[in-house]
Amino acid sequence: MEGSEAVFTTPAADPAHRAGAMWLAGEASGDALASLVLPEVKRRMGGALQFGIGGAKMREAGLSAWKDSSAISVRGYVEVLKKLPGLVALRSEVVRRAKEVAPRVFVGVDAPDFNLWIEEKLRVSGIPTVHFVSPSIWAWRPERIHQIKRAVSCMLLVFPFEKKIYDAAGIDSVYVGHPMASGIPLVPDTAGARSRLGVAEKGPVFAVLPGSRFDEVRWNGPAFVETMELVLKAEPDSLFLIPAAGPARLKQIDAILREHPKPAARTRLLEGRSHDVLEACDATLIASGTATLEAALYKKPMVVGYRMPALSALIMLRKGTTSYVSLPNILCEDRVVPEFLQYFAEPEYMARSLLDQLSPARRDKLAARFTELHESLIRDTPRLAAEAIERTARRDPS
Repeated sequence: MEGSEAVFTTPAADPAHRAGAMWLAGEASGDALASLVLPEVKRRMGGALQFGIGGAKMREAGLSAWKDSSAISVRGYVEVLKKLPGLVALRSEVVRRAKEVAPRVFVGVDAPDFNLWIEEKLRVSGIPTVHFVSPSIWAWRPERIHQIKRAVSCMLLVFPFEKKIYDAAGIDSVYVGHPMASGIPLVPDTAGARSRLGVAEKGPVFAVLPGSRFDEVRWNGPAFVETMELVLKAEPDSLFLIPAAGPARLKQIDAILREHPKPAARTRLLEGRSHDVLEACDATLIASGTATLEAALYKKPMVVGYRMPALSALIMLRKGTTSYVSLPNILCEDRVVPEFLQYFAEPEYMARSLLDQLSPARRDKLAARFTELHESLIRDTPRLAAEAIERTARRDPS
């Protein structure tokens, strides 16, 4: 659905027919998070229209979309600059449409560089705003808290330690838990997942997730496939499972695999099914991002690898405030999983580390650590988030 746009008629701003919530999610992860909450919000608002920008999961959950979330899916300073004119125009269009429709509340899901500017404009105009998933101000760009205070009526938090930060800043916030934690079993059924995928237990099974965006696969894909090739030299019966984030990424990853016949022959490339793949694997080679938390919830050892353009990496490094980039390490406040970033994301290093993850002792130790993390993130997220959104729609706590 990349680049597609649905037919959408702007509803009247008549209070008697006022739209419920206007949503904006710009990533696959945000689309998934919002889709869990949207139906409960709609129910609490008496079936009022839920509209805006979202992906396939939000549309299935009841969103009336006028543009697909892929329109704003971009990462990195250099990459944003290339698409800046279109993003600026779209941002202004969102504000214009919101003011025309006058929804009861605007819900920005993640995508803080895009959503916070919109939320600030709308809140000033009298539209309450909710932001779902706090920017990682505890990891980098802590100064962003000032813009958040101006822009956000209520922040929905997915990590428990964030509440203290927002209370100290005087910003209304609610810890709603992480939706993935409730949807993933505390004890993974690896055998069941392998059965669903038709995977024979002959040799080690590795999940390989090079990213969900074009630029991520472009920068990580070749190094990941070369890592797979080196792993095969040590473990020839290895099987690699790659869950592509949609048909465009599947085609892109397939093109990379075709240049490497040996790993291609030992790889199953699937469209979606990342949960099945992670539950089925023994260990995973994974790009930094939400997927690393997903892997931790499935109690899987992992090697985190990530490359991006040098200028983007330099800027992000200078603005960073933590020693880690992957969520398992940040949340555990410890280097529980290895990270290979930029020039260190070399196939030789990552292959050796990936093979080390097969150690039974290491797997048991990580499983115990990740179980504690998992339990801390379980809440009734749809109910808590919907309650906060409805409350904010009735009363902007600013």
